[in-house]
Amino acid sequence: MDSLLKNHPFAVSANFISSTILTFAVSKNELFPLVPAPLSLDLFEDKWAFLTIAMVDTKYLRPKGFPKFLGNNFFLIGYRIFVRYKTSEGKNLRGLFILKSETNRKRMELLGNVFTKYAYTTTDILCKSSRNYAEISSKRSKFNLSYKRIEDEPIPLPEGSVFPSWKEARRFAGPLPFTFNVDTKEHKVLIVEGVREDWKPQPIEVLSQSFDFLKQFHFKNIFLSNAFEIRNIPYAWKKGRIDRW
Repeated sequence: MDSLLKNHPFAVSANFISSTILTFAVSKNELFPLVPAPLSLDLFEDKWAFLTIAMVDTKYLRPKGFPKFLGNNFFLIGYRIFVRYKTSEGKNLRGLFILKSETNRKRMELLGNVFTKYAYTTTDILCKSSRNYAEISSKRSKFNLSYKRIEDEPIPLPEGSVFPSWKEARRFAGPLPFTFNVDTKEHKVLIVEGVREDWKPQPIEVLSQSFDFLKQFHFKNIFLSNAFEIRNIPYAWKKGRIDRW
C-alpha cells in the first residue's frame, strides 16, 4: 500500500507565482553514473548532458478538482537531470530524473513523501524580489542565487554557456513534460506528466550563483548554460502511470 501511495495516485493542480530555472552543462561521462537504466542522458552535440535546478514559488497546490481555498502555498526546489526514455510502446519521451527535492514547509515534506518518490526534505528559503531583481537563498542548504530581469533588451547567455544561442538553450529549459522514477528491481518506470499553459520562459541575467549540493559531485566540467524565469502560470501534474521495461 505504501508503494502504491507513492506513485502519484491522483492529479495535482497549482499556480506558479514564479519558476526560476538554471541549467548546467556537464560532461556526459560525469553525469552518466547518476542515471539508472533504462533512462539515457539527453545530450547536446553528443558531448554535454544537463543538470537543472528549478526553484518554484507555488500557490494553491491541491488535488485536481479541489477548490483553491483548500490548496497550500509552498516553495519547492528540484535538482534534476535531463533524460530520455523509450517506453514499452516504443514512444520516445524527454523528461527529468530526480536527484534531490527540497521545500520550505514541513507539511509539504510529509505529504510529498507520502504521495511521491521525490524524497523531500525541509530547508529554510529566503526570497527577495522587486520588479527587476530577485534573490533566492538558504543558509541550511548553502545556496544563493541573484539575478536581473531585463525587459525589451537582449540578454547574453551566461558566460561559458555551451549553447551558441538562446534558441538551442530553450530546448533545455525545464521542467519538461515528463518526470521519471526508476525501480530497477521490479523493472518499472513511474512516469508523471506535467500539463502547462502559456509556457514562455524569459531569459534572466544571473549576477551570482552558488549551490552546495552541486559541489559534492566534484564535476570537472560544469558550466551554467541557460537561466530562465516563468511567472504567474497555472500548472498541473497528471496521475502517475507505470511502464515496465
